[in-house]
Amino acid sequence: MNFTTRPEIAGTFGVATSTHWIASAVGMALLEKGGNAFDAAVAMGLVLNVVEPHLNGPLGDLPLIFCPAGADAPTVICAQGVAPAGATIAHYKAQGLDLIPGSGMLATVVPGAFDGWMLLLRDHGSMTLREVLEPAIHYAEAGHPLLPRVAATIAGLADFFRDEWPTSAETWLPGGKVPEAGRLFKNPDLAATWRRLLDEAEAAEGREAQIEAARGAFYKGFVAEAIDAWVRQAEVMDAAGGRRKGVLTGDDMANWQASYEPPLSVDYGDWTVFKTGPWGQGPTLLQSLRILEGSGIADMDPAGPDFVHLIIETMKLSFADREAYYGDPNFSDIPMDTLLSRDYAATRRAQIGATASLEQRPGVIEGYGAQAAAAIRRGAMTPEAGPGAGAGEPTMAHLSEKRGDTVHIDVIDQWGNMVSATPSGGWLQSSPVVPGLGMPLNSRAQMFWLEEGLATSLAPGRRPRTTLSPSMANLHGRPALAFGTPGGDQQDQWQLIFFLRLVHQTRNLQEAIDAPLFHTAHFQASFYPRATRPGHLMIEPGFGAATIEELRARGHDVEVAEPWSVGRLTAAQRDASGLLRAAATPRLMQAYAVGR
Repeated sequence: MNFTTRPEIAGTFGVATSTHWIASAVGMALLEKGGNAFDAAVAMGLVLNVVEPHLNGPLGDLPLIFCPAGADAPTVICAQGVAPAGATIAHYKAQGLDLIPGSGMLATVVPGAFDGWMLLLRDHGSMTLREVLEPAIHYAEAGHPLLPRVAATIAGLADFFRDEWPTSAETWLPGGKVPEAGRLFKNPDLAATWRRLLDEAEAAEGREAQIEAARGAFYKGFVAEAIDAWVRQAEVMDAAGGRRKGVLTGDDMANWQASYEPPLSVDYGDWTVFKTGPWGQGPTLLQSLRILEGSGIADMDPAGPDFVHLIIETMKLSFADREAYYGDPNFSDIPMDTLLSRDYAATRRAQIGATASLEQRPGVIEGYGAQAAAAIRRGAMTPEAGPGAGAGEPTMAHLSEKRGDTVHIDVIDQWGNMVSATPSGGWLQSSPVVPGLGMPLNSRAQMFWLEEGLATSLAPGRRPRTTLSPSMANLHGRPALAFGTPGGDQQDQWQLIFFLRLVHQTRNLQEAIDAPLFHTAHFQASFYPRATRPGHLMIEPGFGAATIEELRARGHDVEVAEPWSVGRLTAAQRDASGLLRAAATPRLMQAYAVGR
């Protein structure tokens, strides 16, 4: 058995794992009270809004994959909000923009996360709205121990909040001061919002009716009204350095709902891996598995240069295809059948050489030449961030404290219900707090391009191509694994490495998570200012000096990270006997798995 930082959690009653110990404990508490995995996941997501406000919020985004006990395959909930009716390329260009800023009002799409949670709770949960919402109300009202990283994020933006975003200063700078790490931090406006929503919802009779009433209060009632009034009059500084008004309206919120859809999947040996559609980046992991089939990856030293090189070069190709071809399939023809085919993967595998590629190389697909050419052209850009704040790229500890990130949840209950969810957006650094609500808007629109004719062109009603990417997998046709991670463009890179280690090296979950990680920023970033770093490879020092030097010799632009600073994976697994397992990363010292 390899070294692990903590034991793999195992039991038969239930497991809950997430990027914050309080959320994991809350999920387990709801399982103990008789709730199922869906109830637990909703409560965990709402609590993460409170305890990790620099990583997600109630007005953010949510892709979720769930599998009810007895089902053969999971289902996706798409709670990725769409671009507002007023979000046209012409309007944004008229504001003097060539890129959508990473923060501020014009970066906002319809808030999706809350409706996604309510859809899951209504149709698959068993508990009442009050039971799943009360933990979040408690931590917002009574306070929670503030994470050092939250305190540092607020400290870095304190002057900006005071000067430009006074509503954020009221929430994040209580008494006008930067809050201290480890001390209790409260968000009374958020608690009051949830209490009012509960009061209005509980005027209805019955569990499902109350959940529907809550959806109405949020998207057509007082929450939407507060957002509409705020956006109509607020003119605030954004990441591009201008003070601009937004275009989101109450009508945009009232006319949108979260939805169900089937996942995409590929087989890999005895496993079948499931991801969201091409409105997310999840298919890059599926494409990568296709390319790696038959490559010899199973026999490579997992700490050696061949293993790292092959995976990095594979991901460069998959993510180049993401930039060229992915987008909202409701608006564009996305060639997913071709992209996930073994014949296409074979042509891509043949492009991997002995040295690091420094080019953006989307694959050649008949009829899609213009998209590929546009992706190559954009990849040659060298944009610089504007003078504003909140650049928006989800990062890890080795990057700016002013940027956002994401959270992740995996839950399995005693009956075999499974959830994998990656909530994000609505960070404290993404947009000013909406007065009276205690929550900021999201900034997911920054993933659109202000260029016509692309699968990712800004257009009203279109979903931005999000980086959020939960995962599930079947083993021998049986639902077995839920996993994921925060990390923006890195999410499917770290998940790919984790999955390969689990499958080929027979590691347990904790061993696979604890092993050193790496990723590349070679391809076009999804976040403002959309930069590329050709040949880039960030790697943890745990790989050893010999491997790192060999990768440099192969042409990789190697950046050695601080120890234990790359990746925030969590995972939960159920075997055929009903034994449950779970694990969480030790990196950043806040993610935990619990279970019994």
